[in-house]
Amino acid sequence: MALKIRLARGGSKKRPFYRIVVAEATSPRDGRFVERVGSYNPVLPAGHAERIVLNAERLKYWLSVGAQPTDRVAKFLGHAELAPMPAYKNNPNQAAPKKKAQERMKAEADAQVAAKAAAKADADAQVAAKEAAKVAAAMPAPEPVIVEEPVVAETVAEEVAVEA
Repeated sequence: MALKIRLARGGSKKRPFYRIVVAEATSPRDGRFVERVGSYNPVLPAGHAERIVLNAERLKYWLSVGAQPTDRVAKFLGHAELAPMPAYKNNPNQAAPKKKAQERMKAEADAQVAAKAAAKADADAQVAAKEAAKVAAAMPAPEPVIVEEPVVAETVAEEVAVEA
């Protein structure tokens, strides 16, 4: 008889409550079990004392007899230091983005790099313009050159005629 230490769900709809039980591997999840060895209430906050309740003495006995904990129960036992903490598996490659999504992400990353380069070039141009303005302000202004226009005889004759 293969034994499992697993969760059996109780509670109402959207208000889960689990009993940690030792059951035959072939029995249904919420069905017949050999012994109840704890409880798990995921509704309570993480640091609450009654979130996970374990009967350590009985769990050690069932582990010594050969009962295998499920992944979730093994995590609980690891935190309680009743069993070694299970190694977490990597996510499967199936969850990775597909080819088109990877191309789209690469294009977006390239666009961001180009935008950053353009912004840096803009900032460099503004700094250069400020430096040029400082240099121009430091140089003395040249004195204006006044050019006198020659007086034409016809213009003088017209002015005299207008006055008369």
